Amino acid sequence: MKILEIRDLHISFKTDNGKVRAIRGVNLDLNKGETIAIVGESGSGKSVTTKAIMGILAGNGVIEQGSINYTWEDDYSEEVGKIEGKTVDIVQLTKEELQRDIRGRKIAMVFQDPMTSLNPTMTIGMQVMEPMLYNYKMDKEHAYQKALELLELVGITNAKKRMKCYPHQLSGGMRQRIVIAIALSCDPYVLICDEPTTALDVTIQAKILELIKDIQKKKDLSVIYITHDLGVVAKVADYVNVMYAGKIVETGTIDEIFYDPQHPYTWGLLSAMPDLDTDDSILYTIPGSPPNLAKEVQGDVFAPRNKFALNIDYRLEPPMFDVEGSNTHKVASWLMHPNAPKIEMPKELKHKIAKMLDN
Repeated sequence: MKILEIRDLHISFKTDNGKVRAIRGVNLDLNKGETIAIVGESGSGKSVTTKAIMGILAGNGVIEQGSINYTWEDDYSEEVGKIEGKTVDIVQLTKEELQRDIRGRKIAMVFQDPMTSLNPTMTIGMQVMEPMLYNYKMDKEHAYQKALELLELVGITNAKKRMKCYPHQLSGGMRQRIVIAIALSCDPYVLICDEPTTALDVTIQAKILELIKDIQKKKDLSVIYITHDLGVVAKVADYVNVMYAGKIVETGTIDEIFYDPQHPYTWGLLSAMPDLDTDDSILYTIPGSPPNLAKEVQGDVFAPRNKFALNIDYRLEPPMFDVEGSNTHKVASWLMHPNAPKIEMPKELKHKIAKMLDN
């Protein structure tokens, strides 16, 4: 069952230097119980897309066109007034409707830095209880009990004692677990994780990823991961959306993206992954820099950084081509056109993929 469907989403930001076209026609699907990842360099539009889903774009952000359709699964109360199976376009909701019906209740978000997500002046217990008290008018006793259960669910030991703590008294890993508990407090159906392990050391990263996967199974959550770390993607995702300059340039299953990538940008991202078995002493980097989206883009926006770019790349924007033999793998590159010259991925990446398959 499709729970979230984004179609032709365009978002721009008004700045002193003019309009920045941050999101340029994004299409995205999320099914119930599924995990999708959005990957790409910093500034590619990953976080902006998910902030639009939550209705928390910056004040100068404008959704110029497109829809974000969310399918309601139940009717929490008469006040919400939605019926089972009804689809609502989040873009068309008012701020009040978003706050009342969607944010926290239906779709929750775990942010990158837990210290900026938590209130330094409130106890942990009060911060976990607050969404339940606000959204469901739950009495304090029930909210306290559920908060304890949530802390235990996310692996916080001695939960009663931790309820009285303040954020600065906890480690980074524990703070991130608290943020996850707060996100789960109103039983959302979709959990958005915006680089949830970036500020943590490698051991804690692995524990947090396992925790989210475990909770997803227990609660049948649909999860969206935003990350630039393909190592994280390999551990958690069912489907991957590769994003560049506000547009999804390749999408497919985890195996299709890792073992049969087709877009030169995806080749670059995979080649840039650190590899302990490599013979090279220099880590690969994608040449050039991301484009300035305050300027009009003509043709394929990745063309200036693409050594395989064709003449048409500088004139026309490529559509999404279906990869032969797959109904899930799609690529926005003129190299996929039947009349395009056949370009093979770099030998070094072929070698890396062969080693990944052997392992």
